[in-house]
Amino acid sequence: ANAKANLEALQPRCAAEVADRVAELAAIVPPETPEQATAALGVAYRTANGVIDSVGPFGMDDIRAVALGLCDLIDAVTPERPFDWRVLPVYAQSLQLLLALPDDAEARRQVRESLDKMVDRKLGQPG
Repeated sequence: ANAKANLEALQPRCAAEVADRVAELAAIVPPETPEQATAALGVAYRTANGVIDSVGPFGMDDIRAVALGLCDLIDAVTPERPFDWRVLPVYAQSLQLLLALPDDAEARRQVRESLDKMVDRKLGQPG
């Protein structure tokens, strides 16, 4: 019971940390050179991992899944299949929306479903 109370006391700080990380994702500017792309992808990956780490103990599974999905997209980057920078703001907006939504399972599901459809379309496109 004491551990649960301690964890609940940390949740507002966790939410603020996640919001900061999401703002960092939203602030990443699409790169102009391959070198900038490598650096920016590294920042995006580390930031999304920070979201995953922050929400872990708090049961924010949908937020964790969205951040994990972004990491998966970054992991899938190859020279033949570069990262589509248009998806980064979509992920950031989805995370912001999930943070702002109340515990409305249907609304949260719709956010995830829309994001999943966008990712499926992107991954289904050649190169």
